[in-house]
Amino acid sequence: MGEALLSGVLRAGRRPGELVVTTRREERGALLRERYGVEVVTNAEAAKIAKTLILAVKPQDMGALLEELRPHLAPDRLVISMAAGIPCSFIEQRLPDGVPVIRVMSNTPVLVDEAMSVVSAGSHAAEEHLKVAEELLSPVGKVLRIPEALQDGATALSGSGPAYFYYLVEAMVDAGILLGMPRAAALEMVIQSAVGAAVMLRDSGEHPVMLREAVTSPGGTTIAAIRELERHGVRAAVIEAIEAARNRARELAEG
Repeated sequence: MGEALLSGVLRAGRRPGELVVTTRREERGALLRERYGVEVVTNAEAAKIAKTLILAVKPQDMGALLEELRPHLAPDRLVISMAAGIPCSFIEQRLPDGVPVIRVMSNTPVLVDEAMSVVSAGSHAAEEHLKVAEELLSPVGKVLRIPEALQDGATALSGSGPAYFYYLVEAMVDAGILLGMPRAAALEMVIQSAVGAAVMLRDSGEHPVMLREAVTSPGGTTIAAIRELERHGVRAAVIEAIEAARNRARELAEG
């Protein structure tokens, strides 16, 4: 996600000279420097010079990173966390008093400027800090403010959400192959169906139930398929899967 956001903000018009990046491995830093023209520095150097720090690390690595940043971080810096499951309070307790923290959950469509990012303010963050986060993220997709109590749910719903759609596309393509379609043709049909359906959902303003019913003729092919989906409990499985993802986000927060 760190590189995805980096590439997105550069596409949106930020200059490489406005950014610095840090990495855990030297070879990774060299790759990012060559690919994007950005300066690669240490965590301590970034904390000293950057007005806004974006923490794009795995949840289990957050504690050690914060301990490294703390001695070098002034209270007027803004910290934006993209780590799943880590509450703002966890970060605030490990940084100098008063440092504003914004918690963000985004997803991989940031690579094509179609991300869904949700932002929540920590106890020291004000409107101006939320606007900085929104300005950073809005060029690469949609941004929504939510209470932090809903962040684990957002992680499960939209953070992991693209994977659910890829899983469904994979299953539909397999079905096309079963029906005798060449794989490439099946994939093209499914992808375009997914794109078309998503655009209709976004642009029509109609509830998904209404759009589905418009395709579902009495005694037709679609209702036969829907009956099988209901018989196999697909709706319940989706709900339980997303709830399991939410629970896992909470587990990550607990260490």
